[in-house]
Amino acid sequence: VKYVMEGHDRGVNWASFHPSLPLIVSGADDRQVKLWRMNDTKAWEVDTLRGHSNNVSCVMFHAKQDVIISNSEDKSIRVWDMSKRTGVQTFRRENDRFWILAIHPEVNLLAAGHDSGMVVFKLERERPAFATHMGSLFFVKDRFLRLYDYAS
Repeated sequence: VKYVMEGHDRGVNWASFHPSLPLIVSGADDRQVKLWRMNDTKAWEVDTLRGHSNNVSCVMFHAKQDVIISNSEDKSIRVWDMSKRTGVQTFRRENDRFWILAIHPEVNLLAAGHDSGMVVFKLERERPAFATHMGSLFFVKDRFLRLYDYAS
């Protein structure tokens, strides 16, 4: 045994390694997502993400974005900002509990299994939202509204 990690109050359902950083994320029946850091000799709890109202079934780091994605028996998928450690987005199903997640390593796709099937979706738009007005282009990039003036 390399590490013994204690911190969840109830059974752990899922754990995932970060693809490039020394981090582990776990989800459990205590309705919490926990972030852990590790080195050669030990692993320790870094933070707890709270927001699910039932057992956390699966949790993973996104391969290309700085987010953690979790799903739960509370019929929701939550997206957490990894640096701020806050919830940024929630997707819900009316009648189905979520059980499993898969994140495509190259393409902006996420698959989530639920009681009656599976959904595949994109976390965000691949083309920015934009509008033009009086010779200017307004667009969203990196969560900011940007302006490009055609005249300059």
